[in-house]
Amino acid sequence: MHSLLLISALLVHAACGKSNFDLISPLTGSLNGGNVFAGASLPYGMAKAVADVSGANTAGWAYDFSNVTGFSAQHDSGTGGNPSQGQFPISIQPYCADDDLGKCRFGSKYERAVDYRVGTPRAKPGYFGLGLENGVDVGVTVTEHSALWNFEFTANDTDGHKLSPLVLLDLTDLQDSRQNASVAVNPDTGRITANGTFLPSFGVGSYMSYVCVDFKGAEIRDTGVWVNERAGTEPKELFVNRGYSLYYIQAGGFVRFHKPDSNVLQARVGVSFISAAKACQNAETDIADWDFDRVRTAAEDAWKAKLSTVSIEAGGVNESIQRTFFTGIYRTMMSPQNYTGDNPLFQASELYFDSYYCTWDSFRTTFPFLTIFDPTTLSQLITSYLNIYKLTGWLPDCRMQLCKGYSQGGSNADNVIADAYVKNLTNIDWTLAYAAIKNDAENEPFDWGVEGRGGLQSWKQHGYIPVLDYDTLGFGPPYHSISRTLEYAYNDFCISTVAAGLGETANAAKYLQRSGNWHNLWNAIQTSSIKGNDTGFTGFLQPRYANGTWRYQDPIECSPLDSFCSYSSNPKETFEDSIWEYVFFVPQDQARLIATVGGKANFIRRLDFLHESGLLDISNEPSELVVYQYHYAGRPGLSAKRIHSYIPSAFNDSINGLPGNDDSGASGSFLAMAMSGVFPVAGQNVYLISPPFFESVSYRNAVTGKVATIRNVNFDPAYRDIYVQSARLNGEVYTRNWIGHELFLEGGTLELTLGREESGWGTREEDVPPSTSSSGMGGYEGVFEVRAE
Repeated sequence: MHSLLLISALLVHAACGKSNFDLISPLTGSLNGGNVFAGASLPYGMAKAVADVSGANTAGWAYDFSNVTGFSAQHDSGTGGNPSQGQFPISIQPYCADDDLGKCRFGSKYERAVDYRVGTPRAKPGYFGLGLENGVDVGVTVTEHSALWNFEFTANDTDGHKLSPLVLLDLTDLQDSRQNASVAVNPDTGRITANGTFLPSFGVGSYMSYVCVDFKGAEIRDTGVWVNERAGTEPKELFVNRGYSLYYIQAGGFVRFHKPDSNVLQARVGVSFISAAKACQNAETDIADWDFDRVRTAAEDAWKAKLSTVSIEAGGVNESIQRTFFTGIYRTMMSPQNYTGDNPLFQASELYFDSYYCTWDSFRTTFPFLTIFDPTTLSQLITSYLNIYKLTGWLPDCRMQLCKGYSQGGSNADNVIADAYVKNLTNIDWTLAYAAIKNDAENEPFDWGVEGRGGLQSWKQHGYIPVLDYDTLGFGPPYHSISRTLEYAYNDFCISTVAAGLGETANAAKYLQRSGNWHNLWNAIQTSSIKGNDTGFTGFLQPRYANGTWRYQDPIECSPLDSFCSYSSNPKETFEDSIWEYVFFVPQDQARLIATVGGKANFIRRLDFLHESGLLDISNEPSELVVYQYHYAGRPGLSAKRIHSYIPSAFNDSINGLPGNDDSGASGSFLAMAMSGVFPVAGQNVYLISPPFFESVSYRNAVTGKVATIRNVNFDPAYRDIYVQSARLNGEVYTRNWIGHELFLEGGTLELTLGREESGWGTREEDVPPSTSSSGMGGYEGVFEVRAE
């Protein structure tokens, strides 16, 4: 029956709308700080090729009408902070003035930048292209470790210029972090190989990167290297370091060609983190035939295969909303990137993914979404986490380009592992996983700024992280005591879940007890004002010294009404959000939180005030779950109403269709879950139910083959009827406002009948999601069961 539903949905797509693939818009979010990678990539691919620009180039490309500085084959997507990767960009000039090599432009990539023609940027999964004002049309497609560029010359021998293309390879990256580098040019074949040492954009240490560039389509005229503004045909090799007194030396290699026979010059770029020889091997293996159309078709087929597990019946919803949904799903597969087989730290066969930017962002919706959408890859991602643990002794929070990234709060890989555990993911070493997360709870690393947790002595002794904590075991950012306390409490809840499932009863009880530590920072008499006006709410979290006395932090600090509190320049006690918002981050015990703030009515009032006062930044990950926390107070209809206030007003399919950076697919997965009608409480076997944004959404589990469908009855594509009146699960009356992962493992249909007003559905005490204080361990059906394996 369920397979018939899927086939039916696919037929609806074929008859009435575009395919999933055709509804993806990679340029969405490429303006106004979305920082998405808009270029050519495979799902989780290491090679990510795009035009780099001089403006907001965190992911290489931005649709901000700045000019093009080059074309590079490795990037990250959706990150904040410094630009990431973009090593060894190539650039192309159709000719040198007066046909004189000395009159071509060398020097800085910004001095060589070229405007692109308005309206020419175009992108589809696996492809990116644009037209340059200098008369070159550019297109690129990719394999796992290689990119193939087509440079087509629309400007022929005109205006007295002789078409003789010059291609430069630049020994730099997007953030100009190069420490040293080498380049060599083969004068017979034109092959350019290079290597360099670069810095990660949000971490410590450095990494080596390698590239191999071959050309086809024109005879070689001359080759050489260049330094700063000058080039020469001898020598053919060059080594360069950072530069004297930090003066950044501009340098690289070049090949100049005679006029291409067909006006098309191809560049094949192989990349590697092992060696230049491996980069060449990658390119030769992946793109031996230089067939652009074949490589592009293969990339498209890879995306279509991934997208085949989800289908919708649009029910009259416009294509813009459909594009928003499928493009969100697409972005969840930009990162992490699969470096397996191209990682100098591991054996070739060991699973290794990189570019975890960062688990603090992605544990909430990205990994839970992959549990539904792509469980096979998620199992590999978690195995990669465990391989990193075996290598370094710690689970990472952030990691990029083989380097340790900054930890933004707790040890949130614990939440990812617990979420996968309670949802019965397979092919994971759960004994090793438990050892890794228990290590986070019990041991403090010397540098907890990049792994693990700090302040564990205080955590165990006081039951919270004190402000100005006296930590003699390690070092890290000596702030964020409130947000760290809340995150440690939830991390310990997640560890307790796995411990109980594995029969570790005593540890399960210990960590469950620690999960209540958040309450030790509750100051019942604290008030909050905005511009001198009392908000009318009493009781907030506050920083606390080790001796138990309080220190004051204004509850609105770090909110949009105050200022953004970043990682590196934030001496406050919350990270990237205010106390007003962090009050709600107690996913393990919403019942106790509701009682603490004075009951359901006050809880709802607080949520409403948070959403409507300007205190909430919906682009930030802690804001995601608070959209749905009305469920815990028995008002699921208010969650449905609230999500429609953000989609499509803040999230849509335009180039500025994200309210902030995508955080490596965190916003994309937020959209995918919200629009599917089942929102995850990460680390628990709990999805909060709200009506999908379509008549139905179906997911086929790639492991079990079962199909889960969430279907609306009385669906209104104008979104006036958004309140669930009643529900049925596989034909049986269903009253809970949440559901477990069993729907996606075993398949079935959740049918929601909609109306224009709130109803009594999901409002009873027995219908709300579980909490530790109201239900105890027994309230988490299926979560604490001891497993057979």
